[in-house]
Amino acid sequence: MRKLFLVTAFWVLLLFPFTVSSTFSETVAVNSQAGKGLEPVLQYIHSDWDVLTRSMTRCDSIVDPKLPEDAVLYLPQDFSEPDSVKKLETECKVHVERLPAVIHRPGEIDVSKIHPHGLLFLPNSYVVPGGRFNEMYGWDSYFIVLGLLKDNRIDLARGMIDNFLFEIEHYGTVLNANRTYYLTRSQPPFLTSMIVALRAVEEKSGHDDKEWLAHAYEVAAHDYQNWIHEPHLAGTTGLSRYYDFGRGPAPESVQDETGVHRKVAAYFASHPSLGQRYLVEQNTSTQASTGGAGAPYTIQACDAATTIEHPGCDTGGVVRLSDDYYTGDRSMRESGFDISFRFGPYGAATHHYAPVCLNSLLYKTEKDLEEISRELGKPADTGKWKLRAEQRKILINRYLWDSQRGLFFDYNFVSGTRSTYEYVTTFYPLWAGLATPEQAKAVHQNLKIFERPGGLVTSTVETGGQWDSPYGWAPLELLGVEGLRKYGFNADADRVSYKFLATVAENFQREGTIREKYDVVTQSSEAHVTAGYKMNVVGFGWTNAVFLQFLSEIPQPMVERLAAEEDIRSSGVSAQKP
Repeated sequence: MRKLFLVTAFWVLLLFPFTVSSTFSETVAVNSQAGKGLEPVLQYIHSDWDVLTRSMTRCDSIVDPKLPEDAVLYLPQDFSEPDSVKKLETECKVHVERLPAVIHRPGEIDVSKIHPHGLLFLPNSYVVPGGRFNEMYGWDSYFIVLGLLKDNRIDLARGMIDNFLFEIEHYGTVLNANRTYYLTRSQPPFLTSMIVALRAVEEKSGHDDKEWLAHAYEVAAHDYQNWIHEPHLAGTTGLSRYYDFGRGPAPESVQDETGVHRKVAAYFASHPSLGQRYLVEQNTSTQASTGGAGAPYTIQACDAATTIEHPGCDTGGVVRLSDDYYTGDRSMRESGFDISFRFGPYGAATHHYAPVCLNSLLYKTEKDLEEISRELGKPADTGKWKLRAEQRKILINRYLWDSQRGLFFDYNFVSGTRSTYEYVTTFYPLWAGLATPEQAKAVHQNLKIFERPGGLVTSTVETGGQWDSPYGWAPLELLGVEGLRKYGFNADADRVSYKFLATVAENFQREGTIREKYDVVTQSSEAHVTAGYKMNVVGFGWTNAVFLQFLSEIPQPMVERLAAEEDIRSSGVSAQKP
């Protein structure tokens, strides 16, 4: 229904152009010379923040499209019930429960004993990504906050950051998202980057809230500790890894990603050298006792040369996916890259790697905390953070940099080998500012490995996973482009930005929507994912934000060219419309 409305609104906008607010127009650098071609997509983004906003005062915020269960809202054990929640109980028939214990760190409570799963309370309004995602997500929100700040929605951006501080104080960490089944894991650590981005905007407006900054600093420093202690340590490397504290299948994968674990079991059964670690033989007498570890699967061997006397398949043994597989699968979900083959097939070995992305983000966190502590007048802290960042940089260069290939790769600390899987996260060290000029130049020279007609492709391998080729994702486009800009490769950054902007704008012309991801080879929003959830979600928070960011950074002649192309496309579409 919403899609039909937006398409209709799109035609109205073509026929009756409007004037974008002065603040918004200046933000995205669109002026009268640029034409009207971009106005529909900009207005969509401008209004979509409200469409995607949720709060504890709205009935629709409680629903979970991924798990069709009762509307239950959970409060922290030691938190007084706010009036807004009492109103939800009355007006929305929401059932309110308290968590079974006070939570100080992730993994502290057994979430398998929480029935039914439900939404975790947050005090402020927040923007959800879109579509099936009806909660506030850890790393999505960094890009959403950038978009909100670009669109002058400062209060909403600050409220989301305050929500993350609340999560750390009451749920133990920045969560994957505010649902009970996410209490076992976090997501890529962008919190200090959010704080720094908000701080920069507020300082420009003359707002200097040192008390808030001091509180945010203390809470963010506390959350950082989760990443530098077991079980988040990558063996003896001194680097960090992704790790989920839960056991067995992730609830959302069982309910929402139909058949994915059966497909995984079949893959490892047909690749026995890879499957030794991830498949466990199970006889029928033990099946009933292994339900918590995942469903059993019957392995069948099919011979193409079967005869009438011996038709079909031979039934082999019964297997289940191992505990190690489920730890890897859950940890892959903490990484945000679900599903990719970057950390082994189906991400099964995620917890065996020191990843480029995570350790670059932690370096950035250390540098952010160094700068904030300096601003707060904490010289001892400043020295501590500076030293930690320098040490991490040394370790990243030791384990993750391949001077022969000129790329950063993840490191498997279990096998003691550096990966050779080419992945767009090689740009993270540039974005974080830890790459040397020589390393940045080498990565830049390898830009052709990832650049496609629609932007940067996630990997060079097509696996059926949405976080592999041929897909491009707004957050990775932004980090790649900003990494290039940081080292002076502006012409290439402009070109890649333009390609992604054109892909988003052209698909918006056809559909009237903005999507979660794009096929950057065909420049299409069509997704043919076979591993994990298969839809291409409408919304979409981080794509909206990156569109605004890119449009504000490319030279004005490129903006005008993009707008002119959209004018031509819209005229062509309009002429064909009966």
